[in-house]
Amino acid sequence: MEITKVSSEGQIMLPEELLKASGWEIGQELIAINLGDGILLKPKKPFAETKLHDVAGCLKYEGSPKSLEDMNYAIRQGVEESWNGGS
Repeated sequence: MEITKVSSEGQIMLPEELLKASGWEIGQELIAINLGDGILLKPKKPFAETKLHDVAGCLKYEGSPKSLEDMNYAIRQGVEESWNGGS
């Protein structure tokens, strides 16, 4: 376990060992996910640029529309499950 501190600018230094293990390089963009009792950092993976007409209708869904709140809740549950080993 490595210990680090938050600077007055809100930055943290990741130990070199963790950087090497993750494969991250200087300038790597990260996604920060608040899990309540901690923060999960994941590398931002670039997506190929697409237009709406390229993907519209590619997934069929029958049922009542889901709200943005419902979708965010489902995403958070999925992240928490993967973070906790699927339990």
